[in-house]
Amino acid sequence: MQNSEAMALSAALLAAAGELTRRIHEGVVARGFEDLRPAHGFAFARLAPDGATVTDLAGHLGVTKQAASQLVEELVRKGYVRRLPHPDDARARLIVPTERGRACTRAAEEAAADVVREWSELLGEGDIGALYTRLLRIAPYGPIRPAW
Repeated sequence: MQNSEAMALSAALLAAAGELTRRIHEGVVARGFEDLRPAHGFAFARLAPDGATVTDLAGHLGVTKQAASQLVEELVRKGYVRRLPHPDDARARLIVPTERGRACTRAAEEAAADVVREWSELLGEGDIGALYTRLLRIAPYGPIRPAW
C-alpha cells in the first residue's frame, strides 16, 4: 500500500469514528441528556456497569488522575454517578452509575444501534459483519478513549 493510500485509509477510519461519536452524542442529547459532552460517554464506557476507581478511569481515558477526578466530580454534580466505598480497598472509592447514569448508557446504546443499523442498510449485513471481524483483528477490545 502506498503512503497516500495508507493516509486515505487512516483518514476514512478516523472520519468513521468521529461520525459515530458525533451521532451517538446527538442521540443521547435527543433522548434527554443535554448536559453531557462526548467525553462523558467515553467515561461511561468504563464505568458501566460495575463501576471503577478514579485511577481506573484515568488509565482508560488516557488522562491524569486529577483530570479524571474533575470529570467524576462533574458527573456526580449532575447526578450520573456516585462514589461508594471500594469493597477491596479502604483508601479508594468506587465510582458507579446512578439510575440516571444507567439510563444515559442505555440511550447511548440505542443511539449506537441506530447508527450501525443505518450502516448495515448501506453496506449490507454481510459486509458489516466482516467489517466488525476485521476491525477486531486490528484493534481488539481495549480502552475506548477520545482523541483529546
